[in-house]
Amino acid sequence: MDYIFLISGPIAVGKSDLTKQLERRFLARRISTSQLLIDHGTPPEREDLIRRGIELDTETKGKWVADFAREKMENERGLWIIDAVRTRRQVEHLREAFGQRVIHVHLTAPLSELEARYAHRERAIREFDTYEEARRHGTEVNIEELAEIADFVVPAFRCKPESELARVTAGLGLYPLAAEQSVDVVVGGQYGSEGKGNICAHLAPNYDVLIRVGGPNAGHKVAHPAFRYIQMPSGTLSNPSAKILIGAGATLSVEQVLEEIEALKLTEQRLTIDPNAMIIEPSDRAAEAKNGDSIGSTKKGVGVATARKIAGRFETIFNEPVRLAKDVPELSAYVRCVQTELENAYAANARIMLEGTQGTDLSLHHAKYPHVTSRETTASGCLADAGISARRVRKIIMVTRTYPIRVGGESGDLPHEITYKDIADRCGLREEDISGTEVGSVSGKQRRMAEFDWHQARRSASLNGATDIALTFADYIDGKNRLATRFEQLSEETRNFISELERVTNAPVSLISKAFNKRGVIDRRAWR
Repeated sequence: MDYIFLISGPIAVGKSDLTKQLERRFLARRISTSQLLIDHGTPPEREDLIRRGIELDTETKGKWVADFAREKMENERGLWIIDAVRTRRQVEHLREAFGQRVIHVHLTAPLSELEARYAHRERAIREFDTYEEARRHGTEVNIEELAEIADFVVPAFRCKPESELARVTAGLGLYPLAAEQSVDVVVGGQYGSEGKGNICAHLAPNYDVLIRVGGPNAGHKVAHPAFRYIQMPSGTLSNPSAKILIGAGATLSVEQVLEEIEALKLTEQRLTIDPNAMIIEPSDRAAEAKNGDSIGSTKKGVGVATARKIAGRFETIFNEPVRLAKDVPELSAYVRCVQTELENAYAANARIMLEGTQGTDLSLHHAKYPHVTSRETTASGCLADAGISARRVRKIIMVTRTYPIRVGGESGDLPHEITYKDIADRCGLREEDISGTEVGSVSGKQRRMAEFDWHQARRSASLNGATDIALTFADYIDGKNRLATRFEQLSEETRNFISELERVTNAPVSLISKAFNKRGVIDRRAWR
């Protein structure tokens, strides 16, 4: 990203608009030739600036802009803008000084367009009264000749500044369209509560960006550093230097988001919330409180809010207007385009972890309706909610527990249900250890448990395209597994279970969680 953009074009063509786009999108630093002259004693009036610029061009043969630029940059690399260059000699000296770093962009527009813009533009310096008068002075007379030597000539009247930006930065690597596989996705393979949070916390130090989708109907508990994440990625504390993103497909409880921002000490530089994320209103929670028991809902308003986001595009039966994250003043410091943040991460070759929500067999489309959640919970659905292309995916880690659970109550079919005592008798743990653990982190309800479903594991691996399996609750096979620190120390029954799981899913069991503590994960990955 070591480029120097030279911007040229007639007065009022939109040079400042393109400059602002470069500054905002790529954090480019700007050198204003007009401001350089003002800083060196020239009065801030157009006629005086033109006169002084011509004098310097004559004295230095156009070299003064390159000299000032070299002094200003002080050998600092990165993206710079010189706004604006006005003669061939200025451009030639800049190319001689900075070589292939220089990208010369010339903007042009019809005279009628320029006259209209000049009449209405905001003026930082004193201008001529009319455009006709302005274009007769100094270098402005021959400014369009710079189009002959520019790298890009952009008709600035046919598109928005964002489109101009896309054209002049194409092929420079600033927008990395060649999809490097830099994204790893973590999804649940059953009905949720598989232990994704603890797995994500373990993995988080390997990544530069952590992104979360979903809503406050799914809580992810982490053992170390201990925290219950509802809206933020579960590795937020495990990797304090990672950027934190909340995708456009997320559904937000403002109160919960603000609570986690405060508890996690998240700054506006670290956290980005997409402006299109949906806001849950009190009426959404009230509606689910009335009707949610029939499907085992956590009653956090996520489903109703999602329905309103869909139906709110036209007049509906919903009385509550749609609010997005961009409409909430309390969140304004954190609201930015997540796609922009992701593109910056791609350009920097950053590693990204996308944390899914709930489980594959709660998918709105691929599970047993109506006992489903309000979104697509597979890897492809999570990618869509986050705004990430499937071509950027490196790994899909499917988290699967040894005994699947469903939320207590009328939450849907759970084949081959068993009791906490059944599991305790098999693994040698106390029944209270299991019953104390198996409580919904959001619903607060005791969970129902069942025998491992091999068909479910195979089907979920297929739906998600799992490249790796993270097996959790290995201590439910044998309580002594809690003491294991290596794969070889797991019980024979556990190792056999893992071997069969790998055959059924056609994916390696790369991570094994055997205890809920700091060293509770056995890591067998061949990748980092």
